[in-house]
Amino acid sequence: MEAKSRSVDPEEIERFSRIADEWWSPHGKFKPLHDINPLRIGWILNQVTGHRAQETDKKSSVTRHPSPVSLQGKALLDIGCGGGLICEPFARLGAKVTGIDAGEKNIAVAKLHAQQSGLEIDYRCTTAEELVTGNRTQEAEKEDSVTCNPLPVTYDIVFALEIIEHVADIPAFVEATCKLVKPGGLIFYSTINRTLKSYTLAIVGAEYVLRWLPRGTHQWNKFVKPSELAAHLRQGGVELTEMTGMTLNPLSWKWQLAPKDLDVNYLACGIKR
Repeated sequence: MEAKSRSVDPEEIERFSRIADEWWSPHGKFKPLHDINPLRIGWILNQVTGHRAQETDKKSSVTRHPSPVSLQGKALLDIGCGGGLICEPFARLGAKVTGIDAGEKNIAVAKLHAQQSGLEIDYRCTTAEELVTGNRTQEAEKEDSVTCNPLPVTYDIVFALEIIEHVADIPAFVEATCKLVKPGGLIFYSTINRTLKSYTLAIVGAEYVLRWLPRGTHQWNKFVKPSELAAHLRQGGVELTEMTGMTLNPLSWKWQLAPKDLDVNYLACGIKR
């Protein structure tokens, strides 16, 4: 049985379930995610270390520099984790990672790959709203009883990467993600802006011309403007602190950060006050 909530779009779940076996193929249907993953991870880690340095400075008059990245003991939640492309790198950095997805096949793929990689990651077939309300699927309830490891109520770090543009109810989804962040914790979003440029590049270019993605992967009307995301986050008590764009260099054919170009792909970081 698949997890259900206001934000879950059954057609989106079915679309990604059909290609779930390709999650870990760097040249398969999820190649764009493999290509941007190092960029996303690097930017996220910079935000985490910067936040940690600021917290240290508040407690001491001595200026400190960020120490090498370690997330040992940090509770991290990846919402819409898919096959675990983000979960595994952060588990290797010591975080206690929970990955959730509404697609059972995605979770099955993620569990198998983590096992093959020798990583302990808590994967569950559920949704953000269900974690908040406690009204989770029978599968998740059974998982708790087997592992004796109930999920935390809130997390130090929450990811919602490349998922908001696939949900049915954006305000409900963002509200739930904000409730899952601890006070003082960080939340990260990665999504696509709703502009003419994004329609041209992310849909026409990526799906119809270059065929990087299956046709129908994205719907332009579901793309989210940065101002809209910021407003939804404020409603949830989260202050947007950093944003950057991600662009594809046409010469090197590699992705790069572009802080002043939010026209298409962008990353956002917020703190729960």
